Amino acid sequence: QAQLVESGGGLVQAGGSLRLSCAASGRTATAPTRGWFRQAPGKEREFVAVIRWSGGSTYYTDSVKGRFTIARDKALNTVYLQMNSLKPEDTAVYYCAASRRLASTPIDPREYDYWGQGTQVTVSS
Repeated sequence: QAQLVESGGGLVQAGGSLRLSCAASGRTATAPTRGWFRQAPGKEREFVAVIRWSGGSTYYTDSVKGRFTIARDKALNTVYLQMNSLKPEDTAVYYCAASRRLASTPIDPREYDYWGQGTQVTVSS
């Protein structure tokens, strides 16, 4: 059974930091592409960051570059999203996702086969 379990969300003041974790098990444990997306109320789900499981290459949406870092721990089969200098506009439900292939368009949520349950991140001003 494929499973992605997220943790680490919460409430933080603007300028603060949070670290999200996404533990993979089952079929997701070998997924070569792992990403983070977020969805704010009334908005579409948007891409945040992606990491290639094998080589570790990363890519970020412009609004989080320099503030967020995606990383992986192969031994724990876990992907992390370190979020620094948080802003109120970062408030959203954050989802981790995994693709069974080397996604050619990793910013597109349709490339992903498995999704976590989501974790709420709220940044107060």
